[in-house]
Amino acid sequence: MITLRIEHKIVNYDGWKKAFDSDPINRKQSGVRRYRVYRPVDDDLFVVIELDFDNLEQAQSTQTALNSMFGNIDGKIIFGPQTRILKIVESTEL
Repeated sequence: MITLRIEHKIVNYDGWKKAFDSDPINRKQSGVRRYRVYRPVDDDLFVVIELDFDNLEQAQSTQTALNSMFGNIDGKIIFGPQTRILKIVESTEL
């Protein structure tokens, strides 16, 4: 499992969520298997998104598409987006 993690500040959650739900990168077609959205408990104007993929190539392609899109909206809807591709090396339920 490969995860593309995205983090950035937002203007407001409702406006950001509307843009996210419009799915401008077509997550399913891009190979996203599932996603999670997080908000820090102490910062309502920050989001962390994790997109899960079956393979690295899909994650890299999506990262490229997102970084291109972020260039058009950084400073308007979002601020300071950062992306990172992660792979699970260990997972244990306790």
